[in-house]
Amino acid sequence: MSKKLLLGVNVDHVATLRQVRGTSYPDPVEVALLAEKAGADYITMHLREDRRHIQADDVLRLKQLQTTYLNLEVAITDEMLDFAVDVSPQDCCLVPEKREELTTEGGLDVANQLDLVKKAVDKLHKANIRVSLFIDTDIDQIQAAADSGAKVVEFHTGHYADAPAEDKERYLNNLTDGFALADKLGLLVNAGHGLTVENVSSVAQIEYVKELNIGHSIVARSVMVGIEQAVSEIREAMGLGFVN
Repeated sequence: MSKKLLLGVNVDHVATLRQVRGTSYPDPVEVALLAEKAGADYITMHLREDRRHIQADDVLRLKQLQTTYLNLEVAITDEMLDFAVDVSPQDCCLVPEKREELTTEGGLDVANQLDLVKKAVDKLHKANIRVSLFIDTDIDQIQAAADSGAKVVEFHTGHYADAPAEDKERYLNNLTDGFALADKLGLLVNAGHGLTVENVSSVAQIEYVKELNIGHSIVARSVMVGIEQAVSEIREAMGLGFVN
């Protein structure tokens, strides 16, 4: 591929496995460091309000030990924003969050809470943290994201990933159109959610996308082959090649 495409590896579900038994293992920080060795360009952690997987200490330890950089996902609450400012990750992605959901089900509704989002973006920018907004490929949401002052959007690819084969092309076209509009508005375009070795190639080839953020499929595959092999396989599917 001619463009430089980056891979972010989300290690939340390593912590999910740990929390099921309340043990100290597996350690998401240890896995994150192995993922970096295998070619991850950055590591993502989502500190949820209910602490169902990643804990605050995981974030703090990773920030001290990692060799790439941290993309911290948080909801727009005073607690989470204050934590982000204290930790000072390079990137902070603002996401919607519902306690009853298994995983993030859709994009942030920026259009209907623009003032709230603007305040959050401004607070993080003042702390020299680059802000991204996790949104759907909806015209109003993309325009609102640009109006919020955020520099980056991460598009929710779950609808494409979960679509039956006969609908894949339609969802892929929706992503392509959304990516193009965001790029036209001056936003850096990232994407993630539900991406796997089997479906990532088409998204990776879209002209405007700069970073793909992938977690669950990598962690699931690592149970069979180890995290370094799992990261290498997703890199290969993205057209990035193996890291020796």
